[in-house]
Amino acid sequence: MSFYNVYQQLKTHDLENFLDSVTAQDVISILQKDVLNKEDFLQLLSPAAGECLELLAQKAHRVTVQHFGKTIQLFNPIYISDFCVNHCTYCSFSVTNQFKRQKLSMKEIEREAKKLAETGIKHVLILTGESKQHSSVVYIKETVEVLKKFFDSISIEINPLDTAEYQQLKEAGVDGLTVYQEVYNEEIYKNFHVKGPKRHYRYRLETPERGCEAGLRSVNIGALLGLDNWRKEVFFTGMHADYLQRTYIGTDISVSLPRIRPHLGSFTPRSEVDDRAFVQSLLALRLFLPRAGITLSTREPAPLRDHLISLGVTKMSAGSKTEVGGYTFEAEGTNQFEISDERSVEEITKVLYKNGYQPVFKDWVLT
Repeated sequence: MSFYNVYQQLKTHDLENFLDSVTAQDVISILQKDVLNKEDFLQLLSPAAGECLELLAQKAHRVTVQHFGKTIQLFNPIYISDFCVNHCTYCSFSVTNQFKRQKLSMKEIEREAKKLAETGIKHVLILTGESKQHSSVVYIKETVEVLKKFFDSISIEINPLDTAEYQQLKEAGVDGLTVYQEVYNEEIYKNFHVKGPKRHYRYRLETPERGCEAGLRSVNIGALLGLDNWRKEVFFTGMHADYLQRTYIGTDISVSLPRIRPHLGSFTPRSEVDDRAFVQSLLALRLFLPRAGITLSTREPAPLRDHLISLGVTKMSAGSKTEVGGYTFEAEGTNQFEISDERSVEEITKVLYKNGYQPVFKDWVLT
């Protein structure tokens, strides 16, 4: 039994008619509950719930403070390679895009790490394009050895691996895994993933489970909003996180809500996800998953990020660079996507204090 089996059951439900049948009174009744079931969660994603955002926001704030206090953990990505063997229609790193690919040496990675560590960041996320040849487990392990000198928590967002490979990385010092399904709709998944190992829907879907089985401390999942109907995609994301929490109780499960941003190549989102829809998605996830972390990236504009600080977010990136060598290379590389919030770690820290929140730079120590 894996989440793939759960997904097969969920996708047979008539979600659209259910969503259209929800009333404002249904939503108000749900807000009186302390524990929500999947039907409650789905109702919070309905058009009717979209008219009750203020009520959802008030409870989301209370729930978040109850479980996490008024704290926001800060982290940063570090891109070390942009070689990729997949053709994904929405990504700059797609194998079909022509640009000068880069892979950092250990000396260059150390230079990046030193520069990033100067900002006070203690949690870092390693990112690569998906190419086992260029970003092998051995290469990642060598990278971890360098980063351990500067950071207290090291997570990875790389090509999916087998359980034994995740165990190797855990032993090397990796404690977290981020992997996005991109789109849960299995029927259209291959339309966006034209070539490469990423076409294998089920293998990618079960990747978070392999990370949990390997004993990684934290696993972060999400859908790339814009590839399909956002209400359905957020529903499947929430159900996936709920499944992981219930199945792997020793793993810290969190979710992200990345929206499609401009990138190399041309791509028109299949589904529009405006700010109101984005906020509703975040609030619904917080109320359904009160113990789950919610990560907010620099894909989102600064005013929106500031507004969301008190509405359920627990983790934010700051001063991010989305190209290989972005912190120290003088020549610009190719961004995986364009960021919206370009503020530094110092600037984000000031905003948090201004809003009565405590920035957390370190809540975990590698052993």
